[in-house]
Amino acid sequence: MSIGPGKYDDLCTKVREDTAADAVVLIVLRGNLGSGFSVQALGEPLSELPAILEFMAKQIRAAAGH
Repeated sequence: MSIGPGKYDDLCTKVREDTAADAVVLIVLRGNLGSGFSVQALGEPLSELPAILEFMAKQIRAAAGH
């Protein structure tokens, strides 16, 4: 994961601020700027992210029949 703003960072900031969230993970597939992702986390939530993403990946695989 790179450090610093990416092509969807402004949108990720808007979502984080609009939702008053401690963390946001934005994944874009084939968007108007291409595919990409942005992660913003204030403090400790970043340490929870790998487990959450692994759980999500398992759910997506199960839903897709893999």
